[in-house]
Amino acid sequence: MRRQLLTVFAFAGFATALGGCRDNAPAAASTEVAPGMVAVTISSGTGQHRFLVESAASEEEQRRGLMFRTDIPENGGMLFAPYPPQGAPREASFWMKDTPTPLDIIFIRPDQTIARIAENTIPQSEIPVASGEPVSAVLELRGGRSVDLGIKEGDRISWTASSRR
Repeated sequence: MRRQLLTVFAFAGFATALGGCRDNAPAAASTEVAPGMVAVTISSGTGQHRFLVESAASEEEQRRGLMFRTDIPENGGMLFAPYPPQGAPREASFWMKDTPTPLDIIFIRPDQTIARIAENTIPQSEIPVASGEPVSAVLELRGGRSVDLGIKEGDRISWTASSRR
């Protein structure tokens, strides 16, 4: 689905996320995160937006990502962290090959602020989508969620991964 500069990573992955909403949403019954899942919070000018996304930490998970998936929940997606799996943060370049669903690709700086948002990426496209600067994580959400929630570059992202896999 995507390419990392110099190294090809076909990213894609789906999230069975049912989590997030804004501050005024009811709190989750449990703070425990299911194995392989990550609770993500984006703090923006419009509030706290919560998502429950799949984790893509290994090279294989990051290569496969959300490929071939069509059932991404409203508050689902995938977190690629750390990105890349080994090594220091670097500029990232993704593509949507073999990904039939539009995604918002959110590039995250080492300080956990949003560097860039590629909104509603074109399904099946082989045109690279670049981060524009070194990143340490990437969050993919269902296409359009960033605009719907007022998420912007510079907003802060935090996450808590499952302690079990």
